Amino acid sequence: MAKRAAAPVPTKTAGETRRIMAKLARQHPNADTELDYSNAYELLVATILSAQCTDERVNQVTPVLFKRYPNAAALAKATTGELEPQIQSTGFFRAKSRSLVGMANACVEQHRGEVPKTMHELVQLPGVGRKTANVVLGHALGVPGLPVDRHVLRVSNRIGIARSEDPEVVEQQLCAAMPPKDWTKTSDTLILHGRRICKPRPLCDQCAVRGDCDYYRTVMGAVPHMRKKAGLKASTTANKKHAKS
Repeated sequence: MAKRAAAPVPTKTAGETRRIMAKLARQHPNADTELDYSNAYELLVATILSAQCTDERVNQVTPVLFKRYPNAAALAKATTGELEPQIQSTGFFRAKSRSLVGMANACVEQHRGEVPKTMHELVQLPGVGRKTANVVLGHALGVPGLPVDRHVLRVSNRIGIARSEDPEVVEQQLCAAMPPKDWTKTSDTLILHGRRICKPRPLCDQCAVRGDCDYYRTVMGAVPHMRKKAGLKASTTANKKHAKS
């Protein structure tokens, strides 16, 4: 059986990563989850709904949902047919309704209606992966966790504080560089930076760490040179055409 190839090593040291995260924390001083919740159950429901959906949309749906189903025991009594129209606007509502009902039943049957407090137990719940589990652990249960979503993947790889497209590998690399007490804050900061600044088309002129960023140096730094070269080529071509006319 072939061994799994080792992930590339981040281009930044642990010390450099902590320094970069400190700069980003100053740029996004109030970084936190943007999902509205008052307990671990509500955050778990909201995070399941947030897959492929904006937090803003989820926050529009959950107040009524939490009032109707205030705990796992109440949600476990719902049917997917009842849930689907209530969460339809969040997208993938059929799969999400199955996950929510399954999660609630598992909490009732295996955890006395409570949300479990360990990664191992959380990922056994229907619809709950490492990212969702880390969100709940870090924000609602006081357990260090570093959720890795598409924003964390994009930003960390661009900067060079991680090097992998595998969320679990990136989680391991960032956790190795940052102290456990900062894991959740690290994720929140990278997510906000990805939403506001380091978008798929990045706003590098607004980035506090562009001087430390591999992407800015190797990709964006080459753009002016490429434009200049293209401009010279266009100018030469135009001069040749003018000379022939």
